[in-house]
Amino acid sequence: MLFMRVIRRTAFALIGLAALCSIRVQAQAALLMEEPYGFFGALNPTGHNAIYFERICAETPVKLRPCQPGEMGSVIARYQGIDGYDWVAIPLIPYLYSVENAADVPQHVDRELVDRLRDRYREAHLLNLGSALSPGSIVHGGWTQLVGVTYERRIYAFRFNTTAAEDYALMTRLNAGPNHSNFDLLFSNCADFAREILNSYFPHTFKRSFFPDAGMTTPKQIAYKLARYGHKHPETGLAVFEIPQVPGYRRLSHPNKGIDESFVTTVYAIPITIMNPYLAGGLFVDYLVRGRFHLIPKHPQVLGPETLTALTQTGATEQNPAIAGAQAPGVVPVSITGAQSGLKEVKANESTSSSEF
Repeated sequence: MLFMRVIRRTAFALIGLAALCSIRVQAQAALLMEEPYGFFGALNPTGHNAIYFERICAETPVKLRPCQPGEMGSVIARYQGIDGYDWVAIPLIPYLYSVENAADVPQHVDRELVDRLRDRYREAHLLNLGSALSPGSIVHGGWTQLVGVTYERRIYAFRFNTTAAEDYALMTRLNAGPNHSNFDLLFSNCADFAREILNSYFPHTFKRSFFPDAGMTTPKQIAYKLARYGHKHPETGLAVFEIPQVPGYRRLSHPNKGIDESFVTTVYAIPITIMNPYLAGGLFVDYLVRGRFHLIPKHPQVLGPETLTALTQTGATEQNPAIAGAQAPGVVPVSITGAQSGLKEVKANESTSSSEF
């Protein structure tokens, strides 16, 4: 009798353990490839990289914590001109729209409204970064780059799966490490930060490329390598989304370019050709051979303020032939080294996933 009781308890324990092990431990993160804009975007058309995490939230802009149920995670990136900090974390909706609730996002903005929304959020949440923070200038970043990003440019989100252990390890490392400005446009820029973060999830995958980016790291290069990795490893669950630019404040942003592409497709090509036609020819050939990779599916799912939960859901995949952003001229089918990348267009489910560790 006692033996049978032990057997029953053991069986129940094993069933419970199996149930616990079957609980989904994956969450979502996304590499954000943000298009260049304005005068500086014309001089340096590479754009910006940031990374969104479903499980990691911002206790302050420079201290991370696990997200609570109902929170949508945060965006972390390397910046220049933020009171000596190397990286800053901002909740997802404020990062995109300068407001805290999706229902408050305007459909059309002007400069006065953008300034008002940003100032309001800064007074409520960013004063601990320093009261004398610069808003930035034409060629130098400031605190305004932390919030309301979609008023400036379009963003493509390359979503991928993560585990609780990976997210916790990253959060612990960032909290424990020094957060002192390490920004350098050539060797320690925002794409380098994304490269370092992604290597903690996919070791030895993201390295500098001498071709086609002359040894620099660019946002387009990092997105390409993530897309290529996702094509080779379907378990990554890679999917691409478009977060459109909110109209009214600026002209539409421009597609991201690599280094060679920037030189041969802009006015830089003229002085380079005059000074050194052999260099110009080499850059052009390198661009033709290595620099013309395409990243964006023809019709990526477009996410607005009310549909950002698609970034936190795996869901069932299906084709999305009719949805294309209003700001999507010239988008071409995804092609990674001549083959289809396998990137999936994902339609969001109605339910949300847990953000707890």
